[in-house]
Amino acid sequence: MHAVGRQSIRLRSGLSGFMKSIKQVLENFNPVEDKYISREFQKYGIYLTEELEDYKHKSLYIKLAKTIHRSILEKALTYVSDSNAKNRGALFMWKLKELRSAQNGKK
Repeated sequence: MHAVGRQSIRLRSGLSGFMKSIKQVLENFNPVEDKYISREFQKYGIYLTEELEDYKHKSLYIKLAKTIHRSILEKALTYVSDSNAKNRGALFMWKLKELRSAQNGKK
């Protein structure tokens, strides 16, 4: 049993090179910003939600950020940002549909 204990101690000490200590993780943790966002596409989906001022469909924008290429989303967001539409979310979805159909037509 002692050999196993020593081996696990050696393994744990070898891992310290790439693992952060709990202190480092807690120092970098911001509970307001990092509450539920753990992936980059989630952050971009929240960004889309805020830009479009459509908080009701936050999960939709996160899914779009995960599944659709970023360049298409950026083009649709730029189009909406340049307009002064009342329903920015609907205009975004319409432009996204147009861009995706144009992309599928090229292939």
